[in-house]
Amino acid sequence: MYVQILGSAAGGGFPQWNCNCANCTGFRDGSLKAKARTQSSIALSDDGEHWILCNASPDIRAQLQGFAPMQPARALRDTGIDAIVLLDSQIDHTTGLLSLREGCPHQVWCTDMVHQDLSTGFPLFNMLSHWNGGLVWNRIALEGSFVIPACPNLRFTPFPLRSAAPPYSPHRFDPHPGDNLGLLVQDTRTGGTLFYAPGLGQFDDALLDMMGSADCLLVDGTLWTDDEMQRRGVGTRTGTEMGHLAQHGPGGMLEVLEGFPRQRKVLIHINNTNPILDEESAEHAEVLRRGVEVAFDGMSLEL
Repeated sequence: MYVQILGSAAGGGFPQWNCNCANCTGFRDGSLKAKARTQSSIALSDDGEHWILCNASPDIRAQLQGFAPMQPARALRDTGIDAIVLLDSQIDHTTGLLSLREGCPHQVWCTDMVHQDLSTGFPLFNMLSHWNGGLVWNRIALEGSFVIPACPNLRFTPFPLRSAAPPYSPHRFDPHPGDNLGLLVQDTRTGGTLFYAPGLGQFDDALLDMMGSADCLLVDGTLWTDDEMQRRGVGTRTGTEMGHLAQHGPGGMLEVLEGFPRQRKVLIHINNTNPILDEESAEHAEVLRRGVEVAFDGMSLEL
């Protein structure tokens, strides 16, 4: 299985266009050693030619341009994208669908709840129906697993995560299973297994068991501390309120990941305020010391 990190940042990217926090300012003036990052999305393939896009970032055009296999040039109009999987209906994971309208129809896989949000509060399915058939919905059931024909050697097993629906969702204050997914992806040919969850706020035994079965954990790296947005003076909500588990402290993501000594562990969906973006920071050093990697745009994994 080929895994390509197209984008590794949380919503807004890094540096965020309207932010002058210490990280964003330091990157712009050259005093911070860090990499620019676009909003999170990955692509998966079992053969290196046919690709499944997992989430469609607002930065999708630049991401596709930066990864040559996404333009195989086999025809006058072409793309390496054969299917799209949406793990949630958040703006930073779905808005890129608008930029893919010229290539419609697209086969899109998502849950009932995500499809509902994208047909009502943010009606992308309705809007894009005017472009050559738009988005063709393939339902992700919350039980069992599924295979996408474009990559027949990859088997996807969804895991419903506890999370709030987006602000525009009709059930914003009434969470449902299927609002947010983690995905276990197994290459049935090589046996390699990935667990992918860019939004992850709470754990239970079933989730920990699923993570334990994976070779690589590509998981939520949004915030260093739960009150990071408040400390940086750029927001009032905590990570817990946004559905993200902080990395640092008792019960944090780094402590959870210590329970998986044999797996490759990579943090993705990193907020622009997170000090781990600074490659010379104590926080970045602690992440590496604990055997965890920090995802960056263009990072490639093979399982």
